[in-house]
Parts: sequence; C-alpha cells; structure tokens
Amino acid sequence: MTLTWIGFIISLAVILTISQRNLPLALFLGAIILGAFTQSFSTMLERVLFTVTNPSIIFLTAAMIIIPVIGGAMKENGQIDSLVNNIRIPKRHMMPFSAALMGLLPMPGGALLSAPILDKAGKDIDSTLVATINNWYRHLFILVYPLAPALIVAAEIADIDVYHAILYLLPWALLANVLGYFFYLRKVHGKISHPAGFSRMGLIIPLVVILAAPFIDFVLKKFFGFGNEATLIGVSAGLFLSAALSHKKVNLWKVVVTMKAWNFGLIILGMFLYLHIFQASNARELIAGLPLPPLILAVTAGFVLGASTGRVHLPASIIFPVYLGIVNNITPFYFAVVYTSIYFGYIISPVHPCLVVTCQYFGIPIKDIIKDLAIPTLIMFFAVLLAAFIA
Repeated sequence: MTLTWIGFIISLAVILTISQRNLPLALFLGAIILGAFTQSFSTMLERVLFTVTNPSIIFLTAAMIIIPVIGGAMKENGQIDSLVNNIRIPKRHMMPFSAALMGLLPMPGGALLSAPILDKAGKDIDSTLVATINNWYRHLFILVYPLAPALIVAAEIADIDVYHAILYLLPWALLANVLGYFFYLRKVHGKISHPAGFSRMGLIIPLVVILAAPFIDFVLKKFFGFGNEATLIGVSAGLFLSAALSHKKVNLWKVVVTMKAWNFGLIILGMFLYLHIFQASNARELIAGLPLPPLILAVTAGFVLGASTGRVHLPASIIFPVYLGIVNNITPFYFAVVYTSIYFGYIISPVHPCLVVTCQYFGIPIKDIIKDLAIPTLIMFFAVLLAAFIA
C-alpha cells in the first residue's frame, strides 16, 4: 500500500518536472515509475505491448500527428488569417468562441484545431493566457453537451437520464463561465484588426476545413459505429480540404517539421501507457477505499482520479459503481456534484491530452498552464465539495 502511494506521487512529480523539457518523455517515465512501484515486470511489459499494438491507439496517434499539420497548413496558406479577419466579433468573445466551437463537436485533440485561431487572435496576449483560455473554454460547454461521450457513459452507469443530469449540471457550467471571465477573459482587451473587407467565402472555407474533421468523426462514430479510425479519416479529410481549397501551395513536410508533429503522437502513446499502467495497479482501489463519507469520498476521489488519469470515463467507471454499492441509488443532484468534480480534475490533469498538446503547441511549460488553471479549478472543486457537505 505504501509503495503504491509513493509510486503514484513520484510518477506525477516526474511528469510535472520532466514535462517542462520533454512532454512525451515525461509521460513515458511517469508510467514506467508507477508500474515499477505497483506491479510485476511481466504485467508492466504486457501493458506496454498492449498500448503500442492497440489498433485504436495507433489510429488516434496517427490522427494526432495530422491535426497540428492542419493548423500549420492553414496558417501557411492564409486560411487562419481569413477566418480571423471575417469573424467580426470582439477579441474577448472571439477567443472563447473559437475554443468552444471545437468543443461542441468533440473529438480527440480538438484543442489543436482551435489553438491556431486563438494564437492568431491573441498574438499580442501572453501565450500562457491564450493557452489557458483554449483549454478552459474548449471543455466548458462539453460539461453540459448531451452528445458528449463521457457524459453519456457516466449517466448510463449512474442510471440517470442525460437531459435530467444536464439540468443539474447547468449551474456548475454557469459558475465555471463566470470564473473563466473573471480569471481570464477580463484580461483580454482590444479588437481584432481587419485588414480587408468582409468576405463570405473567406469565412466559409476555413470553417469548412476546421469543422470537417469533427463532423466526419462524429457522424462515423454516431451512425456507423466507427472507433478512432473515424478520427483519422476526419483529420485526413480536413488536411485534404485545406490543400484543395487553398490558393497557395504549401510544403507539408516543412509544416510537419515546423510543428514537430511527431511529438503529438508520442504524447498520446505516453498518455495511454500511463492510463493502462494505472488501471493495472491497485492505486484506484486505495483511492476508493479512503475513510470518508460516501458522497465526500466520491467527490474527492473523483477529482483525484480525474486529475491523475486525464480522463472522465475511467473515474466515472470507478466512482459511480463504488458509490452505488454504498447508497444503492444516485440522485441527479449527487450525480452532478460527483461528475463536476471528476470533470474539473480532468481539466487540470497533467496527463489530459488537450492540456498537454496545447502546451506543446504554444511552447509553454505544463506547470505554467496548470498554475493558471489552479485557482478557478480549485474553486469549482471546493464548491461541489461544499454542496456535498450540505446535501
């Protein structure tokens, strides 16, 4: 038990420290350290082989390499400039709108599609603030989005109607929006300069390129039962459309090198390796076994698991069954406070894919964005914890 806690804490410390220089290496080392403390060499080797040979992960890794190339190509051929020039709303609204636009059609790595837009719109703003806005608002509306896979899965486990759950999640989403304005958006001033007149096609073409990937991803998964191969097909289509609809020829290999696109694929492999080694350890049982009242335990452990795994599905699949085993049923209010706690642990997680690839894109240390996210995230956590105490 002691070794598990030691390994778990050291693994997160290593991720936070090494990631300042090399994010993929940090994730791989964190996973190996956690495995060394919690399981046999043969189990750890099996987890490594499972991760690197899993077709779903391979498809997602390939997709994650292509996504930054789309953003880089759109910057090179002028489509990002065209989009920013033709969305005629203030900078303070443009930045969260762009991030949320990608979030409402959720797909893995979607933060990389909004990052170039925020980068362009916020070119005179501190890059850490821009990255933080991208991460916060990318996820804010997914919390109450009825087609969000994590919400659907969690509600199914808890036997709660999704739309009933959303009614109880809305106040937390509104609170998060207020916090986002106070901590982030109020620091954004000025208007986006528009060097040319409005062009309808100048707006439509980049929007088609950006939305093609998540739209194809959603349709193939929702109506045709595809897995992560849908994501690969979607981003490949997006890259093709960017080239086909461009008036300027772009050297894609140069874009790949400039964006260091391979790093994004390695990040996904490292993140899943950590997740799979965590699943094979007894860390989740130790967290679930902490001596706290059921709802307080569910809220606290949910936040810890969300932060440690960078996932919503996994903590939900642990916390809700454990909680159900204690109290027999979950009310929509209890579901909302537990799910919100998991969700905001996930948002600030150092192994959350969107957070780490956003840091990679903007070239900032992961600790900087976590520092910016810490206060509003902890306010959200203590708010739901207080609600759990009062309930």
